[in-house]
Amino acid sequence: MAAPAGWEPVQRVPTYELVLRRIEEQLINRTLRPGDRLPPERELATMLGASRPAVREALRVLQAQGVVRSAVGTGVDSGTIVTQAPSGALTRLLRVHLAVASFPLSDVVESRVMFERFSALGAAKAMTPEVLARIEEPLLAMDEPDIERARFNELDTEFHVAIAEAGGNQFIADLTVAVRESIRGDILGTLEQAGDWPEIRAGLRADHHAIYRALAAADGPGAADALERHIEGFYARMQIGVSS
Repeated sequence: MAAPAGWEPVQRVPTYELVLRRIEEQLINRTLRPGDRLPPERELATMLGASRPAVREALRVLQAQGVVRSAVGTGVDSGTIVTQAPSGALTRLLRVHLAVASFPLSDVVESRVMFERFSALGAAKAMTPEVLARIEEPLLAMDEPDIERARFNELDTEFHVAIAEAGGNQFIADLTVAVRESIRGDILGTLEQAGDWPEIRAGLRADHHAIYRALAAADGPGAADALERHIEGFYARMQIGVSS
């Protein structure tokens, strides 16, 4: 007999997810901080009233996310320790979620413009010869006469990432990298299907050099405007749901 509306059976949640939630609570309320060691697996299972396999699975999830690291032994680095969570872990997690999410094209465009404008303004204020050289390196490599689409796409990503990292806000940089990395394959697929590659390549090169010139002149608003035109222009020219 079917249950009346509103009285459907409750969803069963795997025990490891309950363990995971409890550990996450300790991280969120700062009871656990980077460098802290979690209780041993047996002790943690007893404290939470869960099985050791459930605790082990929850720790595997956290380790895959880069939140904790585990090492066997008896030294100071043994056991399960909360990591400092390098930005690469956050970027890796975000880009996977972004890659499988179906966000409207307008949301992707607006987000990229917002992040990259912010980074350009910050980069122009803090520009040094060393930072400018890191941005220039992929730019010059993209100027190779017979560069293939796949290599151009890799360098294009490096160019945008270099600007994001020069912006001075690591969180914004990580978000920018995650968005750009999540659509790297889509961009390459679009470029490979595009008809006149030399013409498209020339247009993208011109955009990149305009951005670079503004940054080299410490013109933050000019660089931000050039980036915005570049991102929105690529969407419009290619008529696709991703950007360069």
